[in-house]
This record gives sequence, C-alpha cells and structure tokens, in this order.
Amino acid sequence: MKLAFRMAWYQSRPLNLSESPFMRRSTRSLVLLLALVPLIVVFVIANQRYRYVESALFDWQVFWQSDSLQSIGLDQYRVVTEAQVIDGLQDDVSGLSYDPDRKSLFTVTNQNPELVELSLDGRVLRRIPLVGFGDAEAVEYISPGTYVISDERRLRLIQIHVDDNTKSLDAAQAEQLTLGITASGNKGYEGLAYDSVGKRLFVARERDPVQIIEVRGFPKTNSEAPGNLQVISNSKRDGRLSVRDLSSLQFDETSGHLLALSDESKRILELDTSGHPIGSGSLAKGAMGLSKGVPQAEGMAMDAQGTLYLVSEPNLFYVFRKP
Repeated sequence: MKLAFRMAWYQSRPLNLSESPFMRRSTRSLVLLLALVPLIVVFVIANQRYRYVESALFDWQVFWQSDSLQSIGLDQYRVVTEAQVIDGLQDDVSGLSYDPDRKSLFTVTNQNPELVELSLDGRVLRRIPLVGFGDAEAVEYISPGTYVISDERRLRLIQIHVDDNTKSLDAAQAEQLTLGITASGNKGYEGLAYDSVGKRLFVARERDPVQIIEVRGFPKTNSEAPGNLQVISNSKRDGRLSVRDLSSLQFDETSGHLLALSDESKRILELDTSGHPIGSGSLAKGAMGLSKGVPQAEGMAMDAQGTLYLVSEPNLFYVFRKP
C-alpha cells in the first residue's frame, strides 16, 4: 500500500524542467552565448577597420623568419610629408615609380588617362595624355626612357618610350603583352615592380586571389633572345601575404626584397628573396607618425636613398624616411 502511494505521488507531481541538471547547463550556455554575441559583433566591426586578425597573423609569420634582422625596417619609417594635395590633379592617381635618371616620380591617372611626372616633393612637372590605354593602373620604370604601364581592365602590359619631346602616347603603337589570367571587374593588374639585375617584372593581381606573378622576357632588352618569355607564379609565397588586396609593388635593388602595398589592409609588407614575410609597416592612424590613416594607398616607390613615396586616391602625396 505504501509503495503504491509513493508511485502515485511521483506520477502526480508536476514535472519541473528547470530542476533538470541538463536544462540548467543548457540555460547557462544560452545566456553565455547571448552575452557573447554583442562582443563578437563589436570585434568583427573593429577588425574590418583595424585588421587585428591580419596583423596578428602576419606578425606571427614574421616571428618565425630567421633572417628578419636583414629587413629594410619599414616599422622605423616616419612620415615627413603627409596627405599633401597634388595641385593640378583632380583625377584618381594610381601607381608610382621612381626614375633614377630624371630623379623624379611617375604616376598615372585612370579617369582621364595621363602619365604624370612628379618632383620628389610632389609637384606636377609634366602631363602626357594616354590614348587607348584603357584603365591605366600602374607604371614602372625599366631603363632610361622605357616604362611599362598596366591596363587593369583589359589585362595588358604596355611598354612605352618617353623622352623630353613626348607629347602623347598611343597604346596602338606600343609593344604589349597579355597574360592568360581570368579576372572580373577591376581585379586585374594592380601593381608593378622591376628587378633590373634579374630582368624580372613583378605583376600584382589585386584580389580573388591575391597574387604576384613574375614575368621574364617582357619588356624585352637588347640582351634577351626573341620569344624567350616566362611567366612564373609562386602559390606558397602568395599564401603568406595575409592581406585583403594588393595595390602596388616595389623591388628594392639593395636587399633584393619585394615590398607589397595593400590598400584595404593599410599595410606595406616586406618579402625576402624566398618570398617569406620579414617585416611590415602600418598605414593606419598613429603608425609611422601618421596623424590620420592613409585613405586609399594606390602607389608606392623608393629611391636610391631608401626614401619611400606614396600616393593615395584621389590626389594625395606622402613621403616617409628613416630618422
């Protein structure tokens, strides 16, 4: 009788799920998850702006490189000319190259295509209209009077010759090279750099995927045999870049290192001769002495003294030097 009464009591007792250990654990987990959601949202938004994950990943890679002491030391550079407006240029400037013969800089504009020569303090020296160059995105000095301009939209590399008498340039009269790369929209050739000793032209693909291509045999020099063209990619190096895009390249003849500029990540990377990251410089507010972050870095060049020049859309000019 007592046993029957106890069974009836348990059966008639209301079931309280909150007293279940499983339910208590589930409730605590749900509360914790709901508390973390705002923090996750804040982190994602902050990371979009300040690139914490990319920065941490790159710094981790640099930490494991044995020859980091041989780096250029980008983090030691300080801005000496910041966000100076290039008077006379209203269009978006893109690409930058140092000409050691003329001791000047060259950039291109892509709204109203022009090749523009700048002084080392950012003044316009001359403007040369470009005809048939499409979306001119980068320019690179090759040898006295010889340059290469990239057409991002049509995926062309165009070799040009410029002297004091040049008034305009027509792509139809220039030697051209088109690489077999599939790109959509403005995601083609975004940056150029040239190794004058190794006769290598480095070509940066902006994104999807971020890629650096090495071209040998273009532009042609007198010492190269006709038709000796090589296009070389390095997926391992590209996988180490840890940036959202590429907007410009610079080859340092002294060290043999390659610098890669990322607009969206606001960072300049330094890659050694093996393609390993060994240093970087941030273009965010507060870094390298900047009072404001560089809004849209599109071109980078370095002279023989190691001075670093930068242009940003729409028409801003920067100079960085080591103290």
